[in-house]
Amino acid sequence: MNHQELTINHQQTPNYAPLLIAPAQVLRGENILSQSGAAIAAFGKRPLIVGGNHTLEIIQPYLQPIIQEYKLEPAQASYLPDCTESSLTKLRDTVATHKADFIIGVGGGKALDTAKLLADQCQISVVTIPTSGATCAAWTALSNIYSETSAFQYDVTLARCPDLLILDYSLIRTAPQRMLVAGIGDAIAKWYEASVSSGKSTATLTIAAVQQARILRDILLQKSTAALENDRGDDWPEVVDATVLLAGVIGGIGGANCRTVAAHAVHNGLTHIQSAHHPLHGEKVAYGILVQLRLEEMLQGNQLAVSARKQLLEFYTDIGLPQTLEDLGLGNISLSQLRLAAEVACQPNSDIHRLPFLVSSEQLMAAMVSTRELAASPVGREIPG
Repeated sequence: MNHQELTINHQQTPNYAPLLIAPAQVLRGENILSQSGAAIAAFGKRPLIVGGNHTLEIIQPYLQPIIQEYKLEPAQASYLPDCTESSLTKLRDTVATHKADFIIGVGGGKALDTAKLLADQCQISVVTIPTSGATCAAWTALSNIYSETSAFQYDVTLARCPDLLILDYSLIRTAPQRMLVAGIGDAIAKWYEASVSSGKSTATLTIAAVQQARILRDILLQKSTAALENDRGDDWPEVVDATVLLAGVIGGIGGANCRTVAAHAVHNGLTHIQSAHHPLHGEKVAYGILVQLRLEEMLQGNQLAVSARKQLLEFYTDIGLPQTLEDLGLGNISLSQLRLAAEVACQPNSDIHRLPFLVSSEQLMAAMVSTRELAASPVGREIPG
């Protein structure tokens, strides 16, 4: 074989992305954190515990026995005001000052995203301990970066998933129920986004991820109401596993194409409105699913989207997810604010362009104000004054 033949064969070799599917170890169960000392101490002696101010107080009684038994020398640091570039700069300095040999991330999505990215930048291990079922951030090799005013900026793919995830049901149970409801909204989006962006793929792992997303949707539709009615019942831990673990599996197997489309793009756009910071991530994503389905109705005449939206509206009513801008507390936002959110969501690099049709900011605005309309509106519908 000559040099030319070698070059041709090299050029024909597929360029496969690395598979970042799962944490190296997952410990889950009632009071499992109290039994996780040896697994935590295996990473070193000088952990930096990263979380929000309130969470750092809550987690202290859970971690203190482990710290004492294994003679750890921890330091604590708040990630606030957000998972921002400035916060990460400050935290890197803290890692160096403390001579931290691993990170323990504690809290919700932004705290865990900060801890994961900090560990990635410092090239040390990270343990994630979620304190609610609100997101799958404890699982994934991905972090979202926000501005100083909590507006979404960009996401970062990490070198690997966390080294250890500890899912303690007794700790998760102390969070307000609203957090798990938001997690259900965030997780169920996997199906509505992955099925649109990757549903026609013939790639083995993509097919598997899309089917897992369908199973995740079915579990949540079937078990969420009972789980929320009784957090000591059999369905509650299954729903927590779905929102924290299975939702992360789908993004890991399917990659970016199975991760986010219009629902998350709408969330990202809304974060650029100051008054939209009170609703939780999963609440904005849940609303974004309805917007995505509305776009499919308006721009494609998709009757399956009509049926799906009706089903979700009933489900949202049952468990308390937002259906409209008013439900998000945004009923009084100005037209210019709505336009800003839509324009951000439609930027050239936005995930909304994973939809199989073009969407303008004007069309997105029309969908955003009509998520409860039962009849499909014609393309180009005017926005009410």
